[in-house]
Amino acid sequence: MSNSDSISRVALKKTTPDVSAAMGSLHGAAVSAARDAKVEPELLELVRIRASQINGCAFCLDMHTKDARVAGETEQRIYALNAWRETPFFSERERAALALTEAVTLVHDGRVPDAVYAAAAEVFDEAQIAALIWAATVINAYNRIAIATRMVPGGYQPAVEKK
Repeated sequence: MSNSDSISRVALKKTTPDVSAAMGSLHGAAVSAARDAKVEPELLELVRIRASQINGCAFCLDMHTKDARVAGETEQRIYALNAWRETPFFSERERAALALTEAVTLVHDGRVPDAVYAAAAEVFDEAQIAALIWAATVINAYNRIAIATRMVPGGYQPAVEKK
């Protein structure tokens, strides 16, 4: 069934504004934790894109690929992100964050393996790992919201340059 054939879905912000605001606050707190832990905004966009790829969230892919470009991310790395293990384009730090993101996103496939967590702990401190787990958790929640309510991609424009 295409989006044009689908039934109308609930507008969560309108129907449950307090819950939507709480979700926004959670996102803001996660972004602040990442900033305080000195996790690069560009890395957070890679995390958001990768989780959104796994979940098939077109709305979030549209949003976060645009935000990543504004933050200076290259087209080559965005296009290759789905196959990051097979490319030389990502640093050890980025690879550890992407593996952790995938494990959190696919937690039903075997939890977060000790090897994935240990690799992250090699290149991130505890505050940074916590920030990455929160970033992955928040984008996974937003993916589910966007998919469940069939948010339409294409209209999002980054408000300001992220750098």
